[in-house]
Amino acid sequence: MEHILIYPIGATDACAYAGACLEQAGFSLTDHPTPEVTHLLLDVPSFASDGSLRGGGSLSSALERLPVGVTVIGGKLKHPALVGHPTLDLLQDDEYLVRNAAITAECALRVAYPLLPAVLQETPTLIIGWGRIGKCLSKLLTGLGCSVTVAARNPKDRAIAAAFGWNAVDIPKIPEILPGIRLIYNTVPAPILDASLLDKFRNCVKIDLASSPGLDGYDVVYARGLPGQYAPASSGRLIAETIQRYFREGTL
Repeated sequence: MEHILIYPIGATDACAYAGACLEQAGFSLTDHPTPEVTHLLLDVPSFASDGSLRGGGSLSSALERLPVGVTVIGGKLKHPALVGHPTLDLLQDDEYLVRNAAITAECALRVAYPLLPAVLQETPTLIIGWGRIGKCLSKLLTGLGCSVTVAARNPKDRAIAAAFGWNAVDIPKIPEILPGIRLIYNTVPAPILDASLLDKFRNCVKIDLASSPGLDGYDVVYARGLPGQYAPASSGRLIAETIQRYFREGTL
């Protein structure tokens, strides 16, 4: 690819796979800063809670060694060092988010399997929230013979879930159905069920996938960033394919 040189500095396996996929597609990559670099590829998401790069180090230090106009690619790119830089935030791209949700849902099943004492066909499951991940999880679990109940505040979401054949309840009604549930997935990034309720149900596996906890309890499993942990090759391929799409569209 003419006049394009990508410098991946992400520390995750997903970033490494993304770089390999881009090279296979004909893009030029470098493993060190040079004046010819046109695009800096970070992890997705890109930063730790203290603002440093996920793999350690400072974004400002990395940018100081690169051309002033370098484009930065990553996720959650609100960072003071990026003022004035062109960016591609993959976590603002709808197509990326939908495809990443599908990967996340499959990885979420892998989190649950070692914790379940029975097969999914014998595991009534509650999915809290019916956004991208909730929809993908519902489809996957149903395909495996699992009985699925969807909890959502929006009446329209509940109606659509019911139309697809799933049980549907309003979130305030969750305590009424918990005695029959053996697996909970939360996808809502807001407090939903507290420890005073959940700790009464020791025979239920509780997995929180949300970016901010929605479940509280002594045995809740907080599972975030699953694609990078369980499917780094798929995650990296998605990153690379999204970047290629932007180049094809002439917007990167």
